Amino acid sequence: MRTPQATTAAPPSDTEGIMESHSTSGGHSVRTRSQHQRRKRIVQAAAALASRGGVEAMQMRTVAERAGVALGTLYRYFPSKMDLVVAVVGEEIDLLESSIQRRPPSASTPAGRAVDVLMRATRGLMREPELADALIRSLIMAEVETPFGDRMTGLLLRVSADLTRERASEVQLDLAGSLSSVWVQELLEMLRGRRTYEQIQRRIEIAAARLVNDL
Repeated sequence: MRTPQATTAAPPSDTEGIMESHSTSGGHSVRTRSQHQRRKRIVQAAAALASRGGVEAMQMRTVAERAGVALGTLYRYFPSKMDLVVAVVGEEIDLLESSIQRRPPSASTPAGRAVDVLMRATRGLMREPELADALIRSLIMAEVETPFGDRMTGLLLRVSADLTRERASEVQLDLAGSLSSVWVQELLEMLRGRRTYEQIQRRIEIAAARLVNDL
């Protein structure tokens, strides 16, 4: 679940907003593509900084410089640092979902498939422990709504029981959400040096067997 490292970009340009406002034939699609690429560059720059120095390293001006955008452009995309953290989390979950689409869990039980997803996510995050620690701690203290819990719950429902959030019952949502919460807590313990990977896997297997085998 690793976010690709951002490459060194050109210096920020004050003409970005002007260039985006020009309309030509097919201009809307060009602008949309350009904006998407710029947003992705910003998120990758933020992730690269966080992977080396935690959220404290994600200073907005530093992110803008690394991404090669003007500071005002950065604030148009992400009004606050926490909005940027949320975007980095979303990027990480996108990468996890892509991995699962390419190589779906093959376990025969809902619990086995859930464990596969969560341990795959653990391995991906622990490749960048500074980034993982920054993201998890920031999400726990977040003052803005984050997609992390809902997306992980939805992913567990889909992989374990072929359910969408809309089709799942309240009990099923609660069970998948509880397993997601257990995983976040265990990941924090691992980041603090209190759990090994093997201990986390054993605990997740126990929790999954109790929580999701009846989905």
